[in-house]
Amino acid sequence: MAGKPKLHYFNGRGRMEAIRWLLAAAGVEFEEQFITCPEDWDKLRNDGRLMFGQVPMVEIDGMELVQTRAILNYIASKHNLYGKDLKERALIDMYIEGMADLNEMIIMFPMHPPGEKDAKLALIKEKTTNRYFPAFEKVLKSHGQDYLVGNRLSRADIHLVELIYHVEELDPSLTPTSLC
Repeated sequence: MAGKPKLHYFNGRGRMEAIRWLLAAAGVEFEEQFITCPEDWDKLRNDGRLMFGQVPMVEIDGMELVQTRAILNYIASKHNLYGKDLKERALIDMYIEGMADLNEMIIMFPMHPPGEKDAKLALIKEKTTNRYFPAFEKVLKSHGQDYLVGNRLSRADIHLVELIYHVEELDPSLTPTSLC
């Protein structure tokens, strides 16, 4: 049996957080190797372990995987969280890409200059309440199931819960009770 996956990233959520959530939902224990100083970062890059010179990187099943989506796809496929067929997988991908659009706005929010924050927050609120959460509510209502795809837990459901938490941290009033 292979050892625990080892996650290489900074000591923060960022792009590694979705990977952590997915592994946890799959019941997989993992180790984390935090990049805490410039020397840690230089060693990882200079050892040639980062194909594109960036993290996250996950050591799993004898591989050193980089690129967040590739890592997530591998874990989801391995642990049966990526649909039963191509149609379900396409739906999962479609929902996740929509979530990624909103999540990217949320991740980038703290980086905006103070003078732009009110406008950016207003845009996030508008997109959350008028575009993204209504779309996922519609999907769930359309088939009357508890999960977005195939009436079983998938990567899309895990990412939606994570997104709801991110939105709630930004503004608790945006939390959709119908999705919780």
